[in-house]
Amino acid sequence: MDYTKDMRQPDLVIPYQEPPPKGDSVEFQSTLSSTLPMAAIFMRNKYIGWAAVVFSLQSWLGESEDSKKGNSTPGYFAVGMSLMSLLVTYLPLFLPQPGLQQGTATDAPAPLPA
Repeated sequence: MDYTKDMRQPDLVIPYQEPPPKGDSVEFQSTLSSTLPMAAIFMRNKYIGWAAVVFSLQSWLGESEDSKKGNSTPGYFAVGMSLMSLLVTYLPLFLPQPGLQQGTATDAPAPLPA
């Protein structure tokens, strides 16, 4: 083969340009990581609390330099909020509320005081 005859023309070379990132998935994940802890606190649901921890950890570990500049709250704040929501959901396990009896729906009602 004859490599002396190069047909490439340097003036026709097009430099690589990185495509712009899609911002929709990052915004959706950020929204989930900030609203799931609130839902767990209001509903006192442990499963939503654990999902909030997982989503906030994923969004914190997956944030880029551009998303750090665009967000007003840092990623570790969402992790702290989700851990706090998990603490709130497990709080009645350690600090039971006085006056509430744990009964079933088939028990007889409690007697009224005289």
